[in-house]
Amino acid sequence: MKAILLPTDFSTFSINAIHYAINMFKEESCNFYLLNVQKASSFISDDLMVMSSSTTIYETLISAAKKSMDNVILKIKDEYKNEKHQFHSIVDYDNLIDSINQISKIHDIDLIVMGTKVSSGIESVLFGSNTAHAMQQCNVPVLAIPKGCKFNGLEKVLFTTNHLSLHSKEEFKILTYLKSLFGFELEVLHLKDELNYPNEVLNNKVLFKKHFSNAIYTSIEVDNKNMFKKVNQYIVDNRFDLFVMVRTKHSYMDRLLTRYPVERFGLKIHKPFLVINKV
Repeated sequence: MKAILLPTDFSTFSINAIHYAINMFKEESCNFYLLNVQKASSFISDDLMVMSSSTTIYETLISAAKKSMDNVILKIKDEYKNEKHQFHSIVDYDNLIDSINQISKIHDIDLIVMGTKVSSGIESVLFGSNTAHAMQQCNVPVLAIPKGCKFNGLEKVLFTTNHLSLHSKEEFKILTYLKSLFGFELEVLHLKDELNYPNEVLNNKVLFKKHFSNAIYTSIEVDNKNMFKKVNQYIVDNRFDLFVMVRTKHSYMDRLLTRYPVERFGLKIHKPFLVINKV
């Protein structure tokens, strides 16, 4: 039985991610852990005015969150009626990333599914800050679901890499699992830039062929100035259902979320993005 963590702040995009995960794994036996993390700063002065003198801020926050969580789970169970799925409610009072990592370890989580905001114009960002932080700091694969994105199957998946380090069998665990479920066509896109190590490219291809015998291999020339635009355009032009990356030092992922402010790019990526932690 798979264990999937679904962090939620009850926003529309986080609820959408929950529905995406439920539909994605509708044929699989799963334990879904819905997690809401509260913090004192979310408690506003109006709440203090009506709070009982015998009630702590902590108790009030947790109680309200638990009621909201129970309502979400009740609606989900009523809508899907899937006996293969079990739902668990967790409300925590902590730092979000610390909480996610603790829960992931306690419940042996296989995958984290989170919603993302994708706006237009001056507010355009690639990922919500919480999701970006989870991609950078969590020890479990993170699947980011853009706002409004619905699960319609997985037929084409893009794995992007610049081959600056060797991949491992363990890193491909979630990808091989998804491949067994959906039998998708996998394309490995080599991002060729000024940093290229031929030995790593060759050894990684051997590993890919072992686990994904029918994978397609392509490459594009990129540099720091056009990298994001080129990758995004490649995803759009080829109509991929999902794109995947391993989080490694100096990788495209590292440059995307660490070296530059995410908000600067304004890329309107409307496809699910799976980030795998380096093992």
